[in-house]
Amino acid sequence: MVTQNTKKVTKAVIPAAGFGTRFLPQTKAMPKEMLPLVDKPIIQHIVEELVDAGIKDVIIVTGYHKRSIEDHFDSPSSDLVETLRAGGEKKRYLLEEVERISSMANFYFARQKGPKGNITPLNNVKALIGNEPFLYVWADDFFDTDGFSSEFHQVIEAYTKYDCCILPCVTADKESDYNKYAYAGGIELSPGVVDVKQFIEKPGREKAPSSLAAVSSQLYTPDILSYLKDARKKLEPGHEFGYFDLITEYINNGGRVVAQKINANAYIDTGDKLAWLKAQMLYAVKDKDISSDFKQYLKDFVITLG
Repeated sequence: MVTQNTKKVTKAVIPAAGFGTRFLPQTKAMPKEMLPLVDKPIIQHIVEELVDAGIKDVIIVTGYHKRSIEDHFDSPSSDLVETLRAGGEKKRYLLEEVERISSMANFYFARQKGPKGNITPLNNVKALIGNEPFLYVWADDFFDTDGFSSEFHQVIEAYTKYDCCILPCVTADKESDYNKYAYAGGIELSPGVVDVKQFIEKPGREKAPSSLAAVSSQLYTPDILSYLKDARKKLEPGHEFGYFDLITEYINNGGRVVAQKINANAYIDTGDKLAWLKAQMLYAVKDKDISSDFKQYLKDFVITLG
């Protein structure tokens, strides 16, 4: 049986090396993670939630075309600082905001190299993770948890309770969902919580072991890193190196994984144009500066549609 680690979770890894082809031509020069939700990049929303949950070190794995992500989390340029200072009190809050971004956490950046797949970035930063539990977080999907504790608070709480790897999940509600996500099945510990014995990728409704679809992030204990090499060796030719392969190898060797449904208002995936537009609307109606005017615009717009 795999030995688990009970250290406090203070590290997060964000893979952000993809090309964002579904948003071309916009993403030819701008990383998809930098697409805004109102006035803040998607990746910043995610980092802020991580920091609020106690994360101190954020490791972002990028590609050659993602320099703007590094620039965003760096200290603001002297020219920008001087411009905002010259604006006096009217610009003071903006100066405080841009200075806050770089001080939210300790940021580390690495370049992705290796086979295609969403677990390759993890293989690139093993040395930075060390012997600590960590969150592995996608940069384009998250949960609307207003009225609940955040996704990462819930995941860390589950880790503290079960002392093992945690898979945040949603319940599939459409036929197409069963061909989109990986599904966890096993022993039900409580409603919405499963001790995972099966993890099946895109199984279709008939073969799905449950309705719990793994999304958004994972919390890993450090021992899972030792299975990266074996998981890669077993990778079939032509297949991408995905987190499904790593978790399957881990479970097959006695590692414990618990899947937990996240309490939230909605799961938000900004990975395609329609989903991103829906997320824009959600954040616009919540924005204190424009909420009222935007809601009125939406009402008027719907009326013009007939």
